[in-house]
Amino acid sequence: MAIKKSQLYSALWESCNALRGSMDASQYKDYVLIILFVKYLSDKAGQPGFRLKVPEGCSFKDFVALKQDDKIGEKMNTKLEAIKELNARQIGDLALPNFNDPTKLGSGRTMVDTLSKLIGVFENDALDFSHNRAADDDLLGDAYEYLMKHFAAESGKSKGQFYTPAEVSRVMAKLLRIDELDRAEHTIYDPTCGSGSLLLRALAEASNPRVSIFGQEKDSSTAALAKLNMLLHGISSADVKVGDTLTDPQFKQYGMVSTFDVCVANPPFSMKNWLASGMENDQYNRWTSNLLPSAKCGDYAFLLHLIASMKTDGGRGACILPHGVLFRGNAEYDIRKHIVKQHYIKGIIGLPPNIFFGTGIPASIIIIDKKNKDIRKGIFFIDAKNGFKKDGAKNRLREQDIKRIVDAWDAQETIDHYCRLVEWDEIGRNDYNLNIPRYIHPRDTEIQHDIEAHLHGGLPAHDVDGMQEYWQACPSLKVTLFDRGSNGYYSLKPAKADIAKAIEQDPSYKSQNERFSALLDEWKAEIIPQMKTIGQGTRPKELISEWSASLLNKTLGHSGLVEAYEVYDVLLNYWADVMQDDCYMIANDGWTYPEVHAVKQGKGEKKKTIMYDEIVCDLLPVNILLEEYFTKETDEIANLSAQIEQKQAALDELPEAAGDDEDEQNEVKRSAEYKKIDKEKSALGKTLKEKRTALTDAVVKKYAALTEDEIKMQVVERKWLTSVVNGCEALMQDVTHQIASDVTALAERYETTLGDTETQVKNLEQQVLLSLKEMGFTL
Repeated sequence: MAIKKSQLYSALWESCNALRGSMDASQYKDYVLIILFVKYLSDKAGQPGFRLKVPEGCSFKDFVALKQDDKIGEKMNTKLEAIKELNARQIGDLALPNFNDPTKLGSGRTMVDTLSKLIGVFENDALDFSHNRAADDDLLGDAYEYLMKHFAAESGKSKGQFYTPAEVSRVMAKLLRIDELDRAEHTIYDPTCGSGSLLLRALAEASNPRVSIFGQEKDSSTAALAKLNMLLHGISSADVKVGDTLTDPQFKQYGMVSTFDVCVANPPFSMKNWLASGMENDQYNRWTSNLLPSAKCGDYAFLLHLIASMKTDGGRGACILPHGVLFRGNAEYDIRKHIVKQHYIKGIIGLPPNIFFGTGIPASIIIIDKKNKDIRKGIFFIDAKNGFKKDGAKNRLREQDIKRIVDAWDAQETIDHYCRLVEWDEIGRNDYNLNIPRYIHPRDTEIQHDIEAHLHGGLPAHDVDGMQEYWQACPSLKVTLFDRGSNGYYSLKPAKADIAKAIEQDPSYKSQNERFSALLDEWKAEIIPQMKTIGQGTRPKELISEWSASLLNKTLGHSGLVEAYEVYDVLLNYWADVMQDDCYMIANDGWTYPEVHAVKQGKGEKKKTIMYDEIVCDLLPVNILLEEYFTKETDEIANLSAQIEQKQAALDELPEAAGDDEDEQNEVKRSAEYKKIDKEKSALGKTLKEKRTALTDAVVKKYAALTEDEIKMQVVERKWLTSVVNGCEALMQDVTHQIASDVTALAERYETTLGDTETQVKNLEQQVLLSLKEMGFTL
């Protein structure tokens, strides 16, 4: 069976525990990833199309044989050097960590135990990469990204900058029209490539996977990670060089920096002391003494390098920089004005705060495009700062946030409070200040209190009419919830406790709900045949792209209460959690007899036969099989269990009725009534055991007897689509709660008038006076 991504991720993170504590995450990641590489290399060596080779005595099994060897670190180094030498063309410049370093791994038995434990984690039988042959199953690449994300999170502020979050990388890649790169001669370049994640996400969008990629990284160990990352993604031709891009660019041609079709970069924010002596007039014409970035902040130096590295006839790029570059003054003002007047900037996307490792400040993506710059009308701004979810200590873009940004960019149309094209004249009038809030005004969420309503009661028309999105989707709902008086103020029709019920019974709300369900049914009917045609060799990543686009298009065309991008998010989240693993298993192994684990190992040599509800089947969970074929049996078992609980409750009550006297309690337990109930309970228990055993046998036999069509129906319709549709319908319920919450909050805001408050004050005053009088005080 193919490896599940979730299983692999769990095993890899366990491997980190072998080293955690002995060194910083920014260091131990090097050791973990090299062992991962050796395991992958050993499993894949000899397969068609796999170019790397394993020297004699250097396979993963040979590493396993070193466990508990007194010279394990030294011997591991020797084997790794042999692997590197045999594959010198692909990995000859790969920097290897020292597995014989006592300062990081401990000395003597400590080193032996640590390295033995690290190797042992990868001995897991489930980690057999030779079985994963689906056409687009980038299992190791995704695993590498998973580790990079966690390493970056653990490395802290100063050492987490080697990784660009995958979601941000995907946004940048999609905005740059990289799908137009369809020839091997096309090029992608990252001058601050870190571990290579941004480069790889860009390459993944290209029409031709043979597009050439180039990267430069200042830190040699991080550059080694980038090379390893490329290899684990099946790319052996990537050109990654080591060096400081600003002071010593490695890619040069005819005395100038080389130029590329697409450039991407996530440079270190506001890097200090980047300007070396003599660089004021750059020999590569990236900047001049008149347009010179501040020596205390390298943001514009990286942006100018990126612009210089783009082909003049159509090069384009994206750079992540802090918001300060959009509005800071002095030298940065002059450079920004120059770049704007050149019409280089095509777009600016404001991102949420706290999504990058190493900093919590918000950042922006600046899109540079030299193609058609002379006919460009202005800069397209997108304010995406509010689209994110909390993910541990960081924020991250959701699938819906990524899709919303990309769709807005492709359409280049105004969306209130989110995006618009700002023409050059308007930017000039603002003195070339590109601060996003200057052009995209946030939605006004401030509550406007109505003094008249606070004084005399009633609900202001401004507030009721302000819920227009609800009334547009459900035209009769406003009348269901509110009456309008002759004074222009509204009153609430139902009691506050009945608002949700009134919403659910409203005809237009019911119609809206029914239409939403019908849309989901239409989508299901459309994609069920597609899902059932998945087979060995299919490309699941392409399939989910088609299915999610289909779902989004259907819901976008329906001006309803449920946000279309949230529906899209439901499907993509379920894909990431469950469906992705299932599809890759099918793409590797086909719709085969599901692998069922019916026996688990007990202590020692003892084996414990498990019952039907403990059976594990990844593709087709047992609960789905039970619901489809064994409802009568499960109902009987549930009924027997309930009867046993009742008998036990009766047995517990009898001694309690005798009080605390232990002798009396024992007498009750010897009584005929107690024995009768206990006997009945035992008989029920015996019947229950027999029923459970019989059902277990029936379930195991049913799994074995399932036809391919039955497996397809259960997995596609009962597992996948039931989960997705339930998640989407839950969004409709969330809308009901939101409407009820908004209406309740409005009613409560004005339910106490000034007269009511004065009456309450007078009543309280009288109570205080009465209490004082009772205590003997008079006023």
